[in-house]
Amino acid sequence: MDIRKAVVDDIEDLHLLYTKHLTQTPPIEVQDLNKWRELFVNINQNSGYHIIIASVDHQVVASITLIVIPNLTHNLRPYALIENVVTHVDYRNQGYASKLIAEAVAIAKENNCYKIMLMTGSKKEETLRFYENCGFTQGIKTGFLMKLE
Repeated sequence: MDIRKAVVDDIEDLHLLYTKHLTQTPPIEVQDLNKWRELFVNINQNSGYHIIIASVDHQVVASITLIVIPNLTHNLRPYALIENVVTHVDYRNQGYASKLIAEAVAIAKENNCYKIMLMTGSKKEETLRFYENCGFTQGIKTGFLMKLE
């Protein structure tokens, strides 16, 4: 297994991973890989935006997004947000997502973040337990979400 920051050559694998294995409502409708590449290039220009992947035999099997956000409070320390945690169904329960989360935590620490926030839409006990086993705690704050669709 190789863990690294995604590069533009990973777009086809990321597209497959996100469209086939990420639970999302509504489902991803943009299929034009050129648009995906263009957006990826823009994302990669932001030093605080990290799309981290795990690959096996040169195939992306898991991915996570970490965004480091500058902040005017907490002694000017940034905070981080984790989003889009996804593992190919054939590779689940093998430690890929745990290793990606550990890498995201390491990047957040390197950037002097004072916290990492993560939200999941899953109500599955095993998913919630997975995040707790990775060091996240439920119930410290109350999350709110406003869909703008």
